Amino acid sequence: MITKKNLGIWLDHLNAHLMEINTKNDRRSIKSKFSSEVKEEALRRSEDIMHNKEQQMHEAYYSQIGEAILKYDHVLLFGPSNAKVELRNYLKKDLHFNDITIDSLPADYISVNEQHAFADKHFEIAK
Repeated sequence: MITKKNLGIWLDHLNAHLMEINTKNDRRSIKSKFSSEVKEEALRRSEDIMHNKEQQMHEAYYSQIGEAILKYDHVLLFGPSNAKVELRNYLKKDLHFNDITIDSLPADYISVNEQHAFADKHFEIAK
């Protein structure tokens, strides 16, 4: 029997916490470079520049997360913002992700242990 590799990702627009299921030690984070300082600096120049900068930086952030997802069979995106939906839509445009099952669920701002429990419970149910 082939074991599927599962990944849980708690994310908002600033941080993504990646956790490989059944491996408590494999935990890493990806941070968006679009901080409030970058937003303020771009906004001082123009609102259009700020929106363009935000879109470019979110795309780079989602691209980094996408690279990490490629080695998994089943991925759960969860978190409090619509970043999970934006990421899922971003990944749907790329054929490399066609064979990866991607689920998306709402979740609050929760601790790291609660994130693991949330993801573990999802993948236990998904078996």
